[in-house]
Amino acid sequence: MVITRRWAAFLVAVGVWNWAIWPGFISRTLRDDRAFAAGSPTAFFWVHALIIGGSLALGTVAGVLGIRAWRANRRTEGSTVAPAGVPKD
Repeated sequence: MVITRRWAAFLVAVGVWNWAIWPGFISRTLRDDRAFAAGSPTAFFWVHALIIGGSLALGTVAGVLGIRAWRANRRTEGSTVAPAGVPKD
């Protein structure tokens, strides 16, 4: 599969966006009165921890794929040989 530079940049932006937004949400969740009851985590905490963890994982995957696609596109840009499975124009 060939990903254009535009899509690669979009994937990197999604990764950066997720890592810019979600860490602040962690601190707000930890400060919320509903996160802990009698010193132990509540369902509120665990649900938000899963949402945050999943979003950071997806953001990381999107960012890594974007970076890899950007680099692969750069390597094939000056080449006269088409990547495997892609017809040469």
